[in-house]
Amino acid sequence: MSKKKMSLAQKVNVLRASVMGANDGIISIAGIVIGVAAATSNARSILIAGLSGTLAGMISMCMGEYVSVSTQKDSQKMALISEKQRLQNQYQHEFDYVQKKYEAQDIDPQLAKQATKELMEKDALGTAVQERYGFNPNEFTSPYAAAIASFISFPTGSILPMVAVTVSPANVRILATAIAVLIALLITGYFAAVLGKSNRIKSMIRNAAAGLLTMGVTYLIGQLFAR
Repeated sequence: MSKKKMSLAQKVNVLRASVMGANDGIISIAGIVIGVAAATSNARSILIAGLSGTLAGMISMCMGEYVSVSTQKDSQKMALISEKQRLQNQYQHEFDYVQKKYEAQDIDPQLAKQATKELMEKDALGTAVQERYGFNPNEFTSPYAAAIASFISFPTGSILPMVAVTVSPANVRILATAIAVLIALLITGYFAAVLGKSNRIKSMIRNAAAGLLTMGVTYLIGQLFAR
């Protein structure tokens, strides 16, 4: 028996988890290594802090994504059960609800009624759930896939700030890391906007600002404990 392939929507959700995981890896670890670098020039201490943060972040992101997607999936399943009961007990009410949703989209009432009739005859549950709750009951995002995507993408994103802070000369270590991180955040901000179908420039600026704020705060804290 062949395995069921992921739909485009499911793939996009996993890709979203990957992009956001990488983004969090970049910002979180950049904040850690820059904060430590501001406090000490010991490369070993900086690297250990970065590796520790990466390990903690991997587990945190993985479990957080799993819990989040699992909760969403459970809510959708409850909505599915509720809608099944409505269709059994109040079919005409659900039919009218779907028809009114179509009419609200400026569709001719007769055409809306005909479309509702055909769709409800073909897949009453799928049609009603889509219109009432806004999701496809045949497409549940796998919490395992989202968790694995975050588990892999977080350390992938953390590689950049750790490499930058480790290989850069001590006198430009923090600046070089900040520049590398800023470029990476502009890229992940762009892809996050593409996946979310939002304004790309705003997303890039917002992402870069979040990174700069994080690095700025941890740098100042590191300076307070500088040896």
